[in-house]
Amino acid sequence: MNPSFSADDASASPSAPPAASAHFLRAVLALGMGGFSIGTGEFVIMGLLPEVAQDLGVSIPQAGHVISAYALGVVVGAPLLAVAAAGWGRRTLLMALMALYALANFASAAAPGYLSLNLLRLLSGLPHGAYFGVAALVAAALAPPGRRARAVGLVMLGLTTATLVGVPIAAWMGQHWGWRAAFVFVGLIALLAVVLIRRDVPNLAAAAGASPLRELGALRRKQVWLTLGIGAVGFGGMFAVYSYIKPTLIEVSGLSLGHVPAVLALFGVGMVAGNVIGSRLADKALMPTIGWLLAYSAALLLAFVPAAHHWASAALGVFFLGTMVAIGPALQIRLMDVAGEAQTLAAALNHSAFNAANALGAWLGGVSIAAGLGWTSTGWVGALLAVGGLAIFGWAVADARRRTRAEH
Repeated sequence: MNPSFSADDASASPSAPPAASAHFLRAVLALGMGGFSIGTGEFVIMGLLPEVAQDLGVSIPQAGHVISAYALGVVVGAPLLAVAAAGWGRRTLLMALMALYALANFASAAAPGYLSLNLLRLLSGLPHGAYFGVAALVAAALAPPGRRARAVGLVMLGLTTATLVGVPIAAWMGQHWGWRAAFVFVGLIALLAVVLIRRDVPNLAAAAGASPLRELGALRRKQVWLTLGIGAVGFGGMFAVYSYIKPTLIEVSGLSLGHVPAVLALFGVGMVAGNVIGSRLADKALMPTIGWLLAYSAALLLAFVPAAHHWASAALGVFFLGTMVAIGPALQIRLMDVAGEAQTLAAALNHSAFNAANALGAWLGGVSIAAGLGWTSTGWVGALLAVGGLAIFGWAVADARRRTRAEH
């Protein structure tokens, strides 16, 4: 059990009574519902950029800025909220974060113009990282020894399932009733998550002695920054491609508009598969898993460039793009391991890193498209970002070995 928490319910160990196991499952499902709402809200806009652009009178690359605005909100909000609420009870904090997410999405649905939508998407992103960080810590606290990554993976399954179920539903609603309907849908799911968290999540206290100052101590650790760099750069490749996947599928692959939601569902299937497999691999060999998944991502992104020219291979490529999230649980556990007592901030910063990747990937992908390099140029951009993440990973490994030799 994570020493930063004390759960008065029994952890879900193999010997736990059925009632304790059932309580753990209900808690994880409640946490996952919050992830389902956040995942739907984060990814659905990527499939509705043409509708947003047309409604607001901007170009598709300009509409892509709302993706970056949301990501910036996550990057800023995760550390600010994690530090400010370091002493809060975990259930109370999770409920407050999901309530804020619901309100921000309802407001996004009513945004009158391009500037206001960007500001409201930034606001929507503020609770994202802190929510997943605290939810991951709660799940890890209740997990049996040796299964922390799988417990975190179960929470993240809400996000990945969102891309399989929530995003296609919201995208369908956006295409038939306008993109604003998608954000109303997201807000309603967030309110449901508040109810479930109140009912099913144990009321865990913050770690003894938790304070904003102690949480900020994580920022003094080089390995924390290197791990964040791996996520911020290495994971950006997926967003470089997926942020512009709808126009790529239509303009390059020749897919009809009506078939786009089905292909987006394949992305969700890939995310679910990647999350499950990646969390199991991370529990067995954490650092090798991170390194191999970065190399795997670079190869996939390069392969997407030729694959995008036929609808069938493009659809398969979208599935494999989804599997790149396999690195998420591994980086989450790595941050917990190197953060010392600053667990809340470190866990939240993982999602800051991923959304820095979102902002970076969406921006660089838009730059390459606007420069006239074509929709598939995002694959080259993505591969370069994955290689950059691999270089930072090599730096982190070398630094850890050097520190180990110095200590001995």
